[in-house]
Amino acid sequence: MVPLSAVLITQDEAHHLPAALESVRFCDEVVVVDCGSRDESRAIAEAAGARVIVHEPWPGFVAQRNFAAEAARHDWVLAVDADERVSPPLREEIQARRAEGFTHDGYRIPRVAHYLGRWIRGTDWYPDPQLRLWDRRRGRWEGALVHESVKVRGRVGRLRNDLLHLTYDDISDHLRTIDSYTTLWARQAFAEGRRTGPLEAVAACGWAFFRNYAIRRGALLGAAGITVSTLNAYYTYVKLAKLLELQQGAPPPP
Repeated sequence: MVPLSAVLITQDEAHHLPAALESVRFCDEVVVVDCGSRDESRAIAEAAGARVIVHEPWPGFVAQRNFAAEAARHDWVLAVDADERVSPPLREEIQARRAEGFTHDGYRIPRVAHYLGRWIRGTDWYPDPQLRLWDRRRGRWEGALVHESVKVRGRVGRLRNDLLHLTYDDISDHLRTIDSYTTLWARQAFAEGRRTGPLEAVAACGWAFFRNYAIRRGALLGAAGITVSTLNAYYTYVKLAKLLELQQGAPPPP
């Protein structure tokens, strides 16, 4: 059985953390890297048998995730966020791969989000493959302000079973996240020389809704499908509108 470390980064995740830790108990060790939690996150992790490391001030997602992977005792790592769960079928699939010996340098895992009372298996949200199981000697987290991911130098395979994602608490929480992420996206895009115009923002918004609702089967998901499709289109418009705002000389937001 290939030794495997589960790694999590936390900050005020007491509500989500117990179930996340329970889902990775099959790993040989669990490492929790905490950054200034004011709730019971550290105590919960310690009580669950995790090795807790405090690493602050906050260095950014990429640096914190790499720190957690490097702190693991084993070279094969499984990265899980506090609002994610390794489903029982995924656990069994990972265990089978460990027993046989990993044949790739990393594995992408399909991730399914729970939102508005149902699992969203459609729209741009699914299958949302995430490279979360890898040999740290062959890969690291990379990225800038948003959408960090693991880049592996070598062969990458795919697992079949889902990583469960308990996403936004409600629509208000979803809208707050959209506001934050579109700001980060616009800052990053502007710094990289990306430019846009009002017509592109409108066209991209319309295409995003059509793609999510019609092509990627949001229509089959009822009210949740139309909400996800609409807010994905809204996200697309707002990120480009904020980029246009920066182009027109507005000071970048903090």
